[in-house]
Amino acid sequence: MPQRLPFEPAEAAENHRNGAAAQCPIHNILSPELRTEAEQAPHLMSYLHKVPMGDFGVPVYYPQISRKMGDIKEPNLIYPVGHDTFIHIFPDASGARNYYIAIEPTADRLDEFVEEIEYRLLDFVELLADATSPEQKTEVILRAIDDSVEVSDRGSSPAASRPAVAASEAGFIKLPFGAKSASPGGSKLRMTQAELESLKYMVIRDKIGMGPLEPLISDEWIEDISCSGIGPVYIEHKVFKGLKSSISFETHEELDDFVLKLAEKMKKPVTFRNPIVDATLPDGSRINIVYGGDVSKNGSNFTIRKFMGIPLSIVDICDGGMLTYQMAGYLSLIVEEGMNFFVSGETASGKTTLMNALMTFIAPTAKIVSIEDTPEVQVPHPNWTREVVRGQMSQAGGSVDMFSLLKAALRQRPNEIIIGEIRGEEGNIAFQAMMTGHAVCATFHAATVEKLIQRVTGAPISVPRTYVDNLNVVIIASAVRLPSGKMGRRVITISEIIGYDPINNSFSFVEIFRWNPTEDVFEFTGHFNSYLLEQRIAPSRGLNEKRRREIYKEVDRRGALLEKLGASGVTNFYDLFGLLSKAQKQGLF
Repeated sequence: MPQRLPFEPAEAAENHRNGAAAQCPIHNILSPELRTEAEQAPHLMSYLHKVPMGDFGVPVYYPQISRKMGDIKEPNLIYPVGHDTFIHIFPDASGARNYYIAIEPTADRLDEFVEEIEYRLLDFVELLADATSPEQKTEVILRAIDDSVEVSDRGSSPAASRPAVAASEAGFIKLPFGAKSASPGGSKLRMTQAELESLKYMVIRDKIGMGPLEPLISDEWIEDISCSGIGPVYIEHKVFKGLKSSISFETHEELDDFVLKLAEKMKKPVTFRNPIVDATLPDGSRINIVYGGDVSKNGSNFTIRKFMGIPLSIVDICDGGMLTYQMAGYLSLIVEEGMNFFVSGETASGKTTLMNALMTFIAPTAKIVSIEDTPEVQVPHPNWTREVVRGQMSQAGGSVDMFSLLKAALRQRPNEIIIGEIRGEEGNIAFQAMMTGHAVCATFHAATVEKLIQRVTGAPISVPRTYVDNLNVVIIASAVRLPSGKMGRRVITISEIIGYDPINNSFSFVEIFRWNPTEDVFEFTGHFNSYLLEQRIAPSRGLNEKRRREIYKEVDRRGALLEKLGASGVTNFYDLFGLLSKAQKQGLF
């Protein structure tokens, strides 16, 4: 599945192949930063010679990108994503989505080298079988390549200065887990240092990594990767939003073959009988695969929801405009006091991101149990038990669902139970846990408080209406269009559920914070009108009836403290947790 560039390649880099870089017109018009990178990475220079710079201009090189760059109307820029791979964001004047082009280490004769190495890897089958981790398999493959290759220009290529796996000694490949194998016979492949580095990258990418999708998986700025059938693979980027990649499927056969290999790599093969697979990638990303045209009229498709790595902190989220520091101060009290809350909203509204950020407000000494279908929740606490649903192992059974895990969690005496997402009957157990004094938080799919209550009290969750007020706070998040015309994520409302009126068959709740879409500001509508702050939290902090409204000053104080931490550069999720833990011990937070 080769890349398909969205433009007709310009002239080849003949001057560079002849070693006359200074005479090359492309070399001379590049910025100093891009020229330096291209001189160190021949494949980047080769790609730049294909870009029609006369029509679109010279790409701008950024060692790092930021969210502020999303305002660029026609982005034409390049940034690195590691492993000598670069990304070119290329403008498309005729379409709604710009292009995302991965620039990977390649060489002219690489295909024939890859084919030959795959044949020679047959001599290392036993070693690969003994390797139990991706790192060990990578080591075997790299040593096999070094043992099969003779470099003709070692030391003359810029790539030669980079670290490489040492060749085998005395005809044996010595591996970190104690295995060794005689060097395979036959003549060695002669290639340049640059070709060797490209060969190693491509073989590891295809054998251990995700194949052509590997650059997208490596890019921390990507949120979602989706293929809807024949055509390009689409991307949701944190900075440049919706993009279309240069990876494209031209036929159903090509797409089906790729999907089958993808599923086998996840050790969850798809068939016509079982055409749908949900799995987790080694980096924690979620993948859903649908195989064949019987259940999907556009053919096979797949979607990858990228794992976030280090979660965004509450400071990051406030700085991004999803909520204010005052709202964060309020939520810190809610979480710290063990109130039950749901973060609700539609798909891709930032629910899990926000819930992860709120985990830093839980007492550092707390025991936490999380229960998830697919691992997404991240907790900074050391005493954290992470439970994950297990699918059916065989026709005889062996599955473990969220309902079973939640019942088991109640016997583990946790201070906080986190449910990745409530969908079914486990919601009923969650409310029973609330009634027995366990603090529970979860994400939920509902766009308003009213719809959340409807779903909770209806089948299949079927929570009795009289139980609903055990849920204290509902946070509604949404992806919205801002007054500037751009899309963004905002907390639409934060509401406190007060109770249920059986006579009128209605629920009462108070809207504490509300987002004003006209001006993109947040209003503290519950100021001096919060039931939880005045009736629950203030008394627990020793504030009597006359002093209960002093709790609002605490909200403001906490918000100001978080803002000050953000201004001083404390934004990392784990660093913020460490500082807040110390502040809680000292009674400062």
